[in-house]
Amino acid sequence: MKINSISISDPCFPEALRNIPTPPKQLFYIGKLAETKRNVAIVGSRHLTNYGREITRELAERLASRGVGIISGLALGVDGIAQESAIRAGGYTIAVLASGLDSISPRSHRQLAINILEKGGAIVSEYEPGTPPLQFRFLQRNRLVSGLADAVIITEAGARSGTMNTVMHALQQGKDVYAIPGNITSPMSAGCNKLIEQGATPIINIEAFIDQFAPQSSTPRQHLLLAQTPEEQAIVDLIESGVRDGDVLQKRSKLDATTYSTTMTMLELRSVVRPLGGNMWSL
Repeated sequence: MKINSISISDPCFPEALRNIPTPPKQLFYIGKLAETKRNVAIVGSRHLTNYGREITRELAERLASRGVGIISGLALGVDGIAQESAIRAGGYTIAVLASGLDSISPRSHRQLAINILEKGGAIVSEYEPGTPPLQFRFLQRNRLVSGLADAVIITEAGARSGTMNTVMHALQQGKDVYAIPGNITSPMSAGCNKLIEQGATPIINIEAFIDQFAPQSSTPRQHLLLAQTPEEQAIVDLIESGVRDGDVLQKRSKLDATTYSTTMTMLELRSVVRPLGGNMWSL
């Protein structure tokens, strides 16, 4: 299929990536860059236990069935299972590669890549065709995986898993991080348990998490109850679209400094927004 490209100056460039600390100057993609109400990155180890495989499948299928876009890296293990499950549920998924799009890596996931495209998803990369998948590019790629998502879920990972690099980017970008708790004697759960110890939100009930993250009637709830004035609505809409930086929020909301400050104060007092530090904000 044709490899398309889009620059950061293009109005159609993904808004979520435009606002990360080091956005890509250009994005190459195959398929459809669709807009979904919410996106979540599901990542983790390449070597899974049956427990990790089951949890990954259930989360991805149920989130995708609620209209949540599933973001991952097409890698072996959690990535591939999450994206296969999203397709099975009839959902939308984006695979982010660490190489040019003319070469699918790993090769064993070439058919998965084809399935993603056939079901209306997309495969993206910041690297032009012909770029090989070197190790450092996987680490760079991870910031796009978390950047495209509203939150990151780690379903299973060892203590030294490369998944922790994605978590680091997610925290820098002001994204929520969730982790699945596991058996404390299992090396494959050590990474998730450590993240929970350090402050990641544990998912201890999948049904409750999905109802909270992707409620069935999310559109009227979020837009009618969160904002009480047009100024508040402008800020809520921007944060929902992926904008986190306070200076960017003020500029794009077209509010003067005093009005912006007053509006943010009222939103924070009502617990509609919360500060993430460094003048970064989240709903």
